[in-house]
Parts: sequence; C-alpha cells; structure tokens
Amino acid sequence: MSEKLQLSLPVGKSVPRHIAIIMDGNNRWAKKHGKGSLAGHRAGVESVRSVVQGCAELGVEVLTLFAFSSENWQRPPLEVKGLMELFALALDREVKKLHKHNIRLRVIGDKSRFSTSLQKKIDKAELLTAANTGLIVNVAANYGGRWDIVQAAKRFAQGCVDGQFTPEHLDAELLGSMVCLSDLPPPDLCIRTAGEQRISNFLIWQMAYSEYFFSDLLWPDFDKNALGAAIQSYATRERRFGKTSEQIEADNA
Repeated sequence: MSEKLQLSLPVGKSVPRHIAIIMDGNNRWAKKHGKGSLAGHRAGVESVRSVVQGCAELGVEVLTLFAFSSENWQRPPLEVKGLMELFALALDREVKKLHKHNIRLRVIGDKSRFSTSLQKKIDKAELLTAANTGLIVNVAANYGGRWDIVQAAKRFAQGCVDGQFTPEHLDAELLGSMVCLSDLPPPDLCIRTAGEQRISNFLIWQMAYSEYFFSDLLWPDFDKNALGAAIQSYATRERRFGKTSEQIEADNA
C-alpha cells in the first residue's frame, strides 16, 4: 500500500469536487519502451488505479476519465479489439475492488455500439456499485461532447413532440439538465497528459468554467502524486465565474 496522499493547500482553498482527466500518451509510452500499443494501455490501467486511490484519499467527490472517444473507432482494428477486451477485463477485475472501497462506477457515452457481452458487464458493474456513497468514478466510453449535446437536443425535441415543452422553454438550464452527468457538479479541474493542450470533444458543455492543467507526463507515468501537483496548481487560481475579484472576496467574507 502506497503512502496516503496529503496536500498542503492555501488557506481557504479546497480540493476540486469534480476532476476530469483526458488520459493521453499510452501509445507513445509503449513506443518509448519498445512495446506494442496495448502494452501502453495496460500500463495506463495502473495509473487509473493510482489516481482513483488519490482522489478517494483527498475527498474528491467525482472523477471522470476519458477512456475511449467516439473518434477512437478510427484506430487500427486490432488496437480497437484489444481495447474492448481490456475494458471487459478491467470491469471483471477492478469493480469488486471499487465496491469494497465504497466507490461507485458509472459509464457514460453511447454504449449501444459495444458488444452485448460488454454492455452486460457494464450494467452489472453499475448495478453492483449503485448504492455506494464514496467517490463516483465516471468512465467516458464511446463518448463525444458533440454527441452528448445532440442527444440532449433530441430529448428536448421529443419533449416538444410529446407536448411537454415548446421551443420557448429552451434555455441553458433546461438543456444542461439533459446532458450526461447533469446530476453531478460540473468539473472544476480538467487534466490532460502527454503535453497535448486541447479538450478533444470531451465534456464540451460541462467544462464551460473548468480550470485546465496540462501535464507533459505520458499517462502511464502519471500517478496520484502527479495528481496532487495538478491540484496544488488548481488551488492557486482564482475562479471568478464572470465576477470581479472584489465580488469574489465579498462573497467569501
């Protein structure tokens, strides 16, 4: 068991309630170590374990991991097949551990494209951990931010057809209630690894006011200590949400 992660944050600052992570660099890590691409993804699972542990130790409420985007189907077929097998294996091996530590697992995205057996594993994992009250871990799989907004728009349109809404009802609050994770606080901090500085169609709606932290570490080299460094950076920032610094100070007085 590794040493428990502890941080010394500035007075008045707290850890983010919700952290979102774009886990990038598995393939580059594999190439760097002279291994096949799937070896990088397997190594990345170890980083997931470490980061989940760190979030639980620090009292983070929600962790959302971008595991497989809707664009990732364009990767080589053998790599995609291997990723699906790794996903299924991780569900088999990791969910009981999450449940033991009172962690809830949720999978967001268009799950209809996954095999029937994988969909059943996802349903079983979500059901097993549904009543857990600790950290919520969301895995975004076959997810895209544009898809998310489109499916919310379809829900609203269907509501209009059914007589529940009219176009005049539509506002940001209503549409926001129809996107994924609408029942959770929005991400306070988004971390992306491997030196890339873009959000790649991840939680476009939800991260309108998120802080961003870009790490040069490849995902398999990112652990809970690197997570701590990202949170330390986050804690130095002033989040104004359109207000002035003076207004923020007055609100916190």
